[in-house]
Amino acid sequence: MAHEPQATSNRQVGTVARGVAASAVIIAAGQLLSRIMGLVRETVIADIFGARAGLSAFTVASAVPDMIYQLLLGGMVSAALVPVLSEYAGRGDREELEHVASILLSIGSAFFILVVLVLEVIAPLIAVIVGGGFAPDLLHLTTTLIRIILPSLVFFASWGITAAVLYARQQFVFPALASAVYNLGIIIAATFLSKRLDSAALSIGVVLGAALQMAIVLPGLKGLRLRPSFDLHHPALRRILLLYLPVIASLVVANLGIIIDRNLASRTVPQALGWMRYATQLYQLPLGLVSVAIATATLPALARLTDDPDNRQFRRTLAGALRLVLVLVVPATIGLLVVGQVGIRIILQHGVFSAYDTTQVTKTLFFYLPGLVFAAIDQPLVFAFYARKDTVTPVLVGVLGVGAYLLVGPALAFTFHVGYIGLVIANSVQLTVHCIVLWVLLERRVGTMAGQGLLNTSARTSIAAAAMGIAMIGTLALCQALLPKPSRIAWVIQFGLTGALGTVVYLLGLAVLRVEELTTLANMVRRRIGRLTGGAQELERNDA
Repeated sequence: MAHEPQATSNRQVGTVARGVAASAVIIAAGQLLSRIMGLVRETVIADIFGARAGLSAFTVASAVPDMIYQLLLGGMVSAALVPVLSEYAGRGDREELEHVASILLSIGSAFFILVVLVLEVIAPLIAVIVGGGFAPDLLHLTTTLIRIILPSLVFFASWGITAAVLYARQQFVFPALASAVYNLGIIIAATFLSKRLDSAALSIGVVLGAALQMAIVLPGLKGLRLRPSFDLHHPALRRILLLYLPVIASLVVANLGIIIDRNLASRTVPQALGWMRYATQLYQLPLGLVSVAIATATLPALARLTDDPDNRQFRRTLAGALRLVLVLVVPATIGLLVVGQVGIRIILQHGVFSAYDTTQVTKTLFFYLPGLVFAAIDQPLVFAFYARKDTVTPVLVGVLGVGAYLLVGPALAFTFHVGYIGLVIANSVQLTVHCIVLWVLLERRVGTMAGQGLLNTSARTSIAAAAMGIAMIGTLALCQALLPKPSRIAWVIQFGLTGALGTVVYLLGLAVLRVEELTTLANMVRRRIGRLTGGAQELERNDA
């Protein structure tokens, strides 16, 4: 009988882990759809705009609403809204959840309308701050694009609050689909408006995409009675603000880093921001599919485990998430290293996007990749602190990370004349420093992560990924020898065969090395297929 509490605890952790994995699959499926649409978006943009200066102006302009949203609300979703709303949802207090959601949507919408009006007036100043290295005509274009794109902030704000409510209720499907329709808006505008409006079509596309993103999550609110409310004295607002105030400081520093990065890049070559934009999209593909999906699914579960006196369940749940991240991100990094250039040729090299652009984007991607695994691990770690209502520690570590970037980036870019690649290297340094420091501080808070299988999984995953990389390099060399003439068909064959063989070798490696996460993922997929099959059979019986 003495072992019953431990057995119960293990069953609870197992249940939580399966729930996290299932939720992560839903989010990852939405992220996959979003990333596919994102690649289509980048393909369309590359075909129409290439990497010319107008795209750099849009890259700067599109960063403005993103920075403002992340500063005023985006960081609040994971740091404060989801943890607080999860408490109401977790104890079944539906009426209070409805009331708090109504307050947040009402105040948030009104506040962001006011913000947009102010920013429209000071748009020229914003353009100078972010893109001060541009020539006067390009700076004027940047101002125009900023003014067009700013109304998207109102839709982003409404979407962020709605998504937080749905995450708190363990509803992940509608938010998972949102990014895909956002990309669709940009694709539609770029395709049908670019001939008349040039790069302004992209700014219109952001506004359209933001509106579609908001519309797609509205069905998830079905059953909740929401009404306009400006109850500024509700205690939940105070708790949310107390949690979020430290995050604002972190985001101010992070956004300052982005502004400096954009400003410095604008002082290198006119195409730099375009090349960095395309490389970033590819670099962030595994982050969105894996790290963000798993971290987002884990946050509500971790928030409900903070009362565990010895943090044992908390550590096990977090470790399970981190092991999944490692098993999926390490091979993605190897894959991008081997077939990144071929993928860039397939996706981007057409229209006005040249072979030289492909070379530059590939070089940029390669210098981003050293920080990929650290960035992937970092996301669940940040959310672990948020789950424990600690938003101060990530702030301080964020400041340290930006300091590392500022120490390395300008020196490499201008003192050692590495150019914009020096800024890319500095970004990888920043992510690495942030992850390592955050890991050390988390262990001091919740106890050591040793004994959770992380080292074992890392070693076995690395061996399997190394075998995968060797197989991919050999396959790619063979394909290039047999298909030496450059063509899109040849590139697709090279990419497909190399990627397929690499995937098979990696999965076999995981099986031979008995990596537990492979069995977890396989069982989860089988259960979901079984549910779908069972549902279809039930429908057939009902029809009969």
